[in-house]
Amino acid sequence: MSAAPSSPDPVDEIVAAWRAELPQVAGLPLELAKRVGRLAGLIEAVTNAELDRLGRTKAEYEVLARLRAAGAPYRRKPHELASSLLLSSGGTTNVLHRLTAAGLVVREADRSDRRSVWVRLTSAGVRAAEEVVLATNAAQSALLDRLPTDTATALADQLREVLAGLERGVLSALRRSGP
Repeated sequence: MSAAPSSPDPVDEIVAAWRAELPQVAGLPLELAKRVGRLAGLIEAVTNAELDRLGRTKAEYEVLARLRAAGAPYRRKPHELASSLLLSSGGTTNVLHRLTAAGLVVREADRSDRRSVWVRLTSAGVRAAEEVVLATNAAQSALLDRLPTDTATALADQLREVLAGLERGVLSALRRSGP
């Protein structure tokens, strides 16, 4: 990595400990995994604090946000929600039951396919989705605003490139090792 900061952070301490105990694991993969994990943990902590304050679960937040981001009429098929949020069909059903009971979503028959339904935000659901998305975004912004804009922009660009490369490689490897 680049030059070490003026004072070591917890990841530097972890890497140093492994370098003394098991040097072959004290390399770049460990450092990257620990730093990305710490960043994700910080973002998750401020997000979860807002979700707790609003009385929403992470899964409810994800469903509300996904429906609101779909644009009017703010609807998706349950299987689309499940696959995009990496939830099981049972997990998705449970979340949708809670949101339906709260009056935030309704299920509507798909007129073009009798076997299928749409999940749509109600007007209260649109307001709830906007409230939770705005609140979590504000909390994440308050955390990340501590970074210089150039640093945050460069990090976002680099992470996009890294993830694109890694995801392509992982998907290719999975296809080769499939059944």
